[in-house]
Amino acid sequence: MKIALIGFEQAGKRTLFSLLTGRVVGENRKPGDVIEGVADIRDPRVDKLAELCQPEKTVYAQNHFVLCPDAVTGSESRQWLDAARRCDLLCLVVRAFESDQVYHPDGSIDADRDETALKSEILLADMALVEKRQVRLVKDKRSGLTSDQKVEEKALEKCMATLEEERWVSEAGLTDQELASIRSLDLLTLLPAMVVRNVSEADVGGAATDGAVTVSCQIEQEISAIEDVTERNEYLESLGLNALGVDRVNAAAYDALGLMSLYTSGKDECRAWTIRKGSLAPTAGGKIHSDIERGFIRVEVTKFNDFLATGSEKAAKDQGKVLLKGKDYIIEDGDICHFLFNV
Repeated sequence: MKIALIGFEQAGKRTLFSLLTGRVVGENRKPGDVIEGVADIRDPRVDKLAELCQPEKTVYAQNHFVLCPDAVTGSESRQWLDAARRCDLLCLVVRAFESDQVYHPDGSIDADRDETALKSEILLADMALVEKRQVRLVKDKRSGLTSDQKVEEKALEKCMATLEEERWVSEAGLTDQELASIRSLDLLTLLPAMVVRNVSEADVGGAATDGAVTVSCQIEQEISAIEDVTERNEYLESLGLNALGVDRVNAAAYDALGLMSLYTSGKDECRAWTIRKGSLAPTAGGKIHSDIERGFIRVEVTKFNDFLATGSEKAAKDQGKVLLKGKDYIIEDGDICHFLFNV
């Protein structure tokens, strides 16, 4: 899954990207450059499993972030959005901090204004694509539309009506067939979206606005420089926080994409695997290896809290805490799984 970081100049996208992925983006980055990086999703459940199992290897789930070029208002081409069309989630990064050293392109700080402007540019970009396709269909009408084109025509009408109401196309009520007909357009407003507000130190512990994740990239940089875990946690507590901002961004992205984690544990490896919420056991196993889905027999499931209470896989089995589940079992967040299969 890819997450597009979108925002205006000086919003803090580059710093947030570096904090998330550990990849430093230099000042010599060209205006149109698109940069990608991977972020480990820090997970206390993985840490606890590793503590109990002492594996040779510990692997966290990951998010894949795409740093898009700076947003520009009023640009007809809107090429800065092209990279986002190949992503699965839009993350709008909005500046909400004051600084005499860091200028704002509009000359003043107004997070609500900037968020609205970003969303407007996204809507306009999709409207341009829909309109262009509608013009093409009008030409094709002269020789008669195929049944598939008629479905597409109806879908485009719904899309345009929804966009003109300043709503996401995901709210247009498209049928599966209509969705398939416009899939090649890569409409941004079909994607889920989240907002990150880059706030000042004084607002770090403040309440989020309209579901936005609040992060102070400046403070996060200071925290990331603290190597001692205890000292770092004490600093977080002094700010009224129970988690790093980047961890909250990762968690919010996971949630917006409808994802969750299942776990595998053992002496060789403890690992978090990313699956969609509501996944059946065979499908979830397929994320580990395609052979598991193809030859699925059953899955042994231990609830995380039961594993924690018993202290080991053997103890969990001895105490009857390991559940045998079949192909109709829906994996739950935090399940520790051992898949049995045959191919």
